[in-house]
Formats: sequence, structure tokens, C-alpha cells
Amino acid sequence: MSARNRGARCARAPAGSGGPGAAVALRAALVPALLSLLAACAVGPDYHRPATEAGSRYTPEALPGETAATPGPGGVAQHWASGQAVPARWWTAFGSPALDALVDEALRANPGVAAAQAALHQASELAAAQRGLYFPSVQAGFAPTRQKNPVGTLAPTLSSGVPIYNLYTAQLSVGYTLDLFGGNRRQVEALVAQADQQRYALQATQITLATNVVVAAVQEAATRAQIGATERMVDIETEQLQILRKEVELGAIAEADASAQEVLLAQTVAQLAPLRKQLALQRDALAVLLGRLPSQGAPATPELDALNLPAALPLSLPSSLVEQRPDVRIAEEQLHAASASVGVALADMLPQISLSASLGGTATRLGSMFAAGNQFWSAGASLSQTLFAGGALYHRERAAVAAFDQAAAQYRGTVLAAFQNVADSLQALVFDADAYKANRDAEAAAQRSLAYARHALDLGSVSYLALLNADQAYQQALVNRVQAQANRYADTAALFQALGGGWWNDATAAR
Repeated sequence: MSARNRGARCARAPAGSGGPGAAVALRAALVPALLSLLAACAVGPDYHRPATEAGSRYTPEALPGETAATPGPGGVAQHWASGQAVPARWWTAFGSPALDALVDEALRANPGVAAAQAALHQASELAAAQRGLYFPSVQAGFAPTRQKNPVGTLAPTLSSGVPIYNLYTAQLSVGYTLDLFGGNRRQVEALVAQADQQRYALQATQITLATNVVVAAVQEAATRAQIGATERMVDIETEQLQILRKEVELGAIAEADASAQEVLLAQTVAQLAPLRKQLALQRDALAVLLGRLPSQGAPATPELDALNLPAALPLSLPSSLVEQRPDVRIAEEQLHAASASVGVALADMLPQISLSASLGGTATRLGSMFAAGNQFWSAGASLSQTLFAGGALYHRERAAVAAFDQAAAQYRGTVLAAFQNVADSLQALVFDADAYKANRDAEAAAQRSLAYARHALDLGSVSYLALLNADQAYQQALVNRVQAQANRYADTAALFQALGGGWWNDATAAR
């Protein structure tokens, strides 16, 4: 569909033949047929959704049937349920009532949602207002005046010649501009498309908000676990330094060994401040997502191990993605509005026909306004056509075509980005599972090493320092595993968002 194919879309009236009786019947049918013909005419392109090459899959190579599996929380193998519906309340798949409550509060109280709802209401009302121009405008007026006529200069206004009098005038006026070339219909079409943009923008706001709350809760839980493990490492390294200091005093080791441990302790302590800062900022961000002041705080988030990792992940068909992604639908409605605006610009270049009529009465007494001789009426029509405007109308039409071409390119870019989002999320989940398995294996190995060190210490075959070293290695492995586990949860939420968030399966969603 091209904006340059911009002739009027009008049905043709069928030709007929016959004698005088047929001619009368034909003339009787021409009036409604002509009105119907005019109602069907609208200059400019008729909008059609652009074709999209979706392909049969999202990634260059076929994805594995399922991701790697690892024992323990968050280690389930995830598989793709192709064609399965994306649930509207997808966050409930994590199995945490506390997380569900956070998302519900955010959807209810976040000002961004309220702003998107108000924008949708405004756009819908503007479209309804434009539809009002389909109908005639009717105005009633009443003008009472008291005045004095200069009878010494001008002829008397009244037949009685009385210079001072009351004059009452009541009038009913009707005006109507024919939408001969569909300029108003195209304007309504553009405004309806803009209202649909706001409708999808509301869905996008809600989906993004839910995703941000889930990711914030996951990252907060991960940060708390990392802070706990890091604090444990600080305690271990502090104890190690104390032991080494005693050995230095006894002459068992050199001062350099204790100094090296002191550097290691300082480096570990330095990790705590950024983690605590990150936690504080996450708490503030979560409070604001919930529509609260940071000083009001946010409810406690669930622990990372309390969240279930969804095993079956719905995967929409690529051909369905353009229907489901709110950002793609927004770009499409922008294209639709730009298409209609071409018709509006073309209609402005064509003749405008207006009809008007008025009926009223005027008298010096209220009860006589509509008496015989005091009534008046008028009826008329006007035809206007711009003959020269310095090329303004021509260039506005060309600008509208250029805006359409821009919207078409932006639509294609949005579609490409949508498919990239899904592909990135799918690839991330595969590699997240591999990374989690490797970190889980490292944690398990460190845990076994710690158990061996404890047993060896009980047997007296190793020093207490060796136990502390094993415990330190375990805590570092724990920090790495927690972040890998959090990545799996966060990227699972990102996949639900990339697939459109399931808004079309919500019976309460704005349509």
C-alpha cells in the first residue's frame, strides 16, 4: 500500500435505460444513490496492514528442545511450548503470592498507568468530537436589546416612530459542511488510529511495569544474598588475618604473607559498599514503581529460592508476534494515522460546499416575535475553492506523504526490533541455564571442599587456616551462583515481555 496511490475511493452507480416511466423511476432513485455515492467517497489511500516476513523461527539455528538442568532451586530445565497462549498474568508462573501482590499494587497505583489511561480517554474523546462534524450544527439565539433611534437624523426604525424601544430577536440557525471528498472521514480515521495508539500504549505501560517489578524483586533478592555471602567472606578473611598476625609474631611466616591477606580483606570489604548501594537504590526504585515515595519504602520481596522457575515457556508463532506486541501495534496505528492524514491533505485541496439556513422572529414584545410580519428566514449555500495559496496546500500534501513513508520505515524497524527481542531472550535463556549449571557445579565443588576441610581439621591433618580458605572459596562460589540464578528469573520475565505480555488474553484489558 502506497500513499502515492491517492485517488478517491468511490463506488460507481450502475447505468440504466428505458422509457419515460423508467426515467422518472431512475430520477427518483438517483437522489439516494448520489447521497450514498458521496458518502462512500474519500480521497487518499485506503489503509492496509503492511506484509511482514515472519519466518518459521526466531533464531538463525533451531533452539535446543530444552535448556540445561541442574539440581537445586532455579535449576529446572526450561522448554518451549510452541503456540501455547501467553497468560495475561504471566508473573504468577513464578509461584510467589508476595510477588503477585507487588505487581498488583504497581498496576493499581503507579502514576504512569494513570497517565496512560488519561491519554487514552483524551484520544477517544477527540475522535468522538470529530465524528460530531458528520452532523449539522444547530444554534439557537435570543437577543433582547433596549435602544434609542436618532429620529432627528435617521428614518424611524419602528413604524410607530417611537425613538426608545425594546427589541427581542429569537433565531434558529443550521449549518452543515458537506464531506464531499471525505476529508472529515479521513480525519476521524486518523484520530481513531491515534486513540488505538494510546490503547496499545496503555498495554505496553502495564506490561513494562509488571516486568520491571519482577526484575526489581529478583535483583533485590539476589543482592541481599550476595551481601550475606560477602559479609561472611569478610568475617572469614578477618579471622584469617588474625591467625596470620599471630603466626608473624611467632616468626612462623613472613610479614608479607599477612600483608597480602590484609589486601585481600580490604578488597572484599570494598565490595560491600557498592552492593549495599545497589540494594538501597533497588528499594527506592521498587517503592516508586509501586506508586510510593522512597521514604515510604516497599514491602519485603520474596527470597530468591522461594521463586519457582517456570519450566514450560509459551512461545508464540512468529506470524502472531506482530499482533501481540503493543509496540508493533502502536507503530502500525501511527502508520494508519499517517495514511489517513494524506487523505485529509488532499481533501483540503478540493472544493468545499457549505449549507446554511436560519429561522426566527423579531418584535418589540416577547409575545409577538413570531406573529405575522415579524418572522424571517434565510437559506443558502456556498462553494469555495482555493485557487492560489503560494503552493501551501500542495506542499502540505507532499509533507503528509513523506510522513507516511517515515511511519512505514519506523513500523518495519519496530517489527525487526520485536523479533530481535524474542530471539535475544531465547538465546539468553539457553546460555543462562549453561552458566547457572557451571556456577552450581562450582558451588557444589566448593561445598565439598569445605566439608573435606572440616573433616580434615577434625582429624588434625590441616590447619584452621585451610578451613577458612575453603569457606572463603565457597562463599565466592555462592555469590556467583546467586547472580546466575537471578539472571534466569530476569530473562524469563524478559521473554514474557518480548512475546507481548499476554494482554490479549485479559478480559478486563482496554480494547
